[in-house]
Amino acid sequence: MIKSLPLEGVRVVEFVHMVMGPTCGLVLADLGAEVIKVEPLEGDHTRHLTASGSGFFPAYNRNKKSLAVDLKSAAGKAVVRRLIEKSDVVTENFRPGAMDALGFGYELLSRDHPELVYCSHKGFLRGPYAHRTALDEMAQMMGGLAYMTGPKGQPLRAGASVNDVMGGMFGAIAVMGALFQRVATGRGQYVESALYENNVFLMAQHMMETMMTGRAAVPMPDRVRAWAVYDTFTTLDGEQVFVGVVTDTQWKVFCEAFGLQDLLHDPQLLTNPQRVEQRARTIPIITELFARSTKVELMAKCEALGLPFAPIVRPEELFDDPHLNAEGGLATITLPDGTSAKVPVLPIEMDGRRLGVRLDLPKVGEHTREVLNALGYAEEEIDGLVAAQVIRAG
Repeated sequence: MIKSLPLEGVRVVEFVHMVMGPTCGLVLADLGAEVIKVEPLEGDHTRHLTASGSGFFPAYNRNKKSLAVDLKSAAGKAVVRRLIEKSDVVTENFRPGAMDALGFGYELLSRDHPELVYCSHKGFLRGPYAHRTALDEMAQMMGGLAYMTGPKGQPLRAGASVNDVMGGMFGAIAVMGALFQRVATGRGQYVESALYENNVFLMAQHMMETMMTGRAAVPMPDRVRAWAVYDTFTTLDGEQVFVGVVTDTQWKVFCEAFGLQDLLHDPQLLTNPQRVEQRARTIPIITELFARSTKVELMAKCEALGLPFAPIVRPEELFDDPHLNAEGGLATITLPDGTSAKVPVLPIEMDGRRLGVRLDLPKVGEHTREVLNALGYAEEEIDGLVAAQVIRAG
């Protein structure tokens, strides 16, 4: 077993909100870094989002400490500068120029702290679009993902904040790369991650498909399947199950197990390319066959045969998934209202273990006093800053 987490001893100061920046900090925190979330006295506004945004804060802010401080005040800025002087990394995801206006831009900070690694999460990297304000949905629309997700003429954003989350992940990768390089050079650097370029990276397979085939990529709902059976089927009890039969060996196993000898020995169905051409004939037969079984029966048979299959699952059902609950795939946090909830951990294992929760979701300013104590502030100084409403100590 590993004796410590890989980023133990690394201190990160994050100025972030929403999803992209917090995801970067989450990855670093789960890997062992001390991540200190700098937020205004009233708290990061992400805490107060409702409806589809209500899950943002609890999903991406575990294992962090909260420092609540008024960055508009000179005393508040002095506190944060002192913190950054004793830190390894700064991350931010505010509009271009915002950190410079506060006095916490990379150029200024790196003059006195050349070892600092500074990560900005933006809408766009350098280029003609760099000045634009961006959202995940915008990146999906202009980056091809919405076109590929919806039917022709009906662009549809993906069902999760894929660019925000992956953009944060790539930011974390860049930070770790810069920290590794700092070991050799002794110097930090400025790194960036962006929504648009992340989305284009996701589109690489479709861009290359065009180059390889000479044909434009077709949206996923309208595409020609690469495999003969690669579909969602409705079962006897009205449930849905995805089933794939993607190799010639799987086709043989499938036909023999389900009594489809005629299809198995049909000379027009001997190879996968032939079967793809004959989908209009075979899929109705398979659809009718699967409609005779319940969801549980169909899944059990596919699992016994080693065929790819998947139930169609809603997000709220994942809390009770036996696989996720068996080996630490979900960890427990405390929501702002005091109730407990399970949240997915990073989808990796290190030395046979998952990386769980060391610190619960922070309350606003919960760690302000602890952070300032570690910076050498005396209790009376901290009390004075609280009284002057420069900081909020939970």
